[in-house]
Amino acid sequence: MSEQKLRISFIGTGVMGGPMAGHLVRAGHQLTVYNRTRAKADAWVAQHGGTGASTPADAARDADVVLTCVGNDDDLAQVTLGRDGAFKAMKRGALFIDHTTVSARIARQLSVEADGLGLLCLDAPVSGGEAGAQNGTLSIMCGGTMAAFAAAEPVMQAYAARMVHIGGPGAGQTTKMANQIAIAGVIQGLSEALRFAQASKLDTDKVFEAVSGGAAASWQMLNRWGTMAKDEFDFGFAVDWMRKDLGLALDEARVNGATLPVASLVDQFYADVQKAGGGRKDTSSLVTRLPR
Repeated sequence: MSEQKLRISFIGTGVMGGPMAGHLVRAGHQLTVYNRTRAKADAWVAQHGGTGASTPADAARDADVVLTCVGNDDDLAQVTLGRDGAFKAMKRGALFIDHTTVSARIARQLSVEADGLGLLCLDAPVSGGEAGAQNGTLSIMCGGTMAAFAAAEPVMQAYAARMVHIGGPGAGQTTKMANQIAIAGVIQGLSEALRFAQASKLDTDKVFEAVSGGAAASWQMLNRWGTMAKDEFDFGFAVDWMRKDLGLALDEARVNGATLPVASLVDQFYADVQKAGGGRKDTSSLVTRLPR
């Protein structure tokens, strides 16, 4: 599939899926899109071209590749296995790539269903946020067969800077859980460091200049320290989404026996932010639960 221009179906043209699908058009592929809110799909077509479909099955019919980027397990099951789901319409040998962050359980289920239909299947959650989707610099964690990954890699390179095949079905999703566990701890530490600096009457810009080049540096520090200091949270990855992702990780930990004390605690801290009306704010708004 490397240099070939493909017939691609993209299901879910939201904050992440919309820009990703746009990169595929710019790469020369023929796009058909579906979104549960039809107005979003129509707006995408008006901006990028391609074709809108009335159901996931209509979008997937005759496609070489079907991609999904929806909300949660139930949404993914509906657009793939539901009455008008994509799997019923996909041709044998087609490739299915899921970019939704969901449970490893449904990723493995879809892999089994796809195998029975003669489809290649890859669970491929992403990291990098809205900016990464818009700039085509996402990091993608992939689970599935090597054959599925080999077929997907040239497609995903249109919007990704890094693609790593982790292992079999579900491995991409469990890696995304590890990613979110790590982020949760970093943001809590960053929040406490910022509030400590403010309580000490330090110039937070100078503190950033001093510590951002050393061992404390992280993506979160480089991109969120300044906005957290200004109480700006109207961008990026929402608290509601982070709680969903941490819930998936905590559920998986109950199965695999992992102990996640920090992730469990930060999940409850995010619940505090939600209760205060901050569910749609960026995850860096975790700092707001700490007094100045």
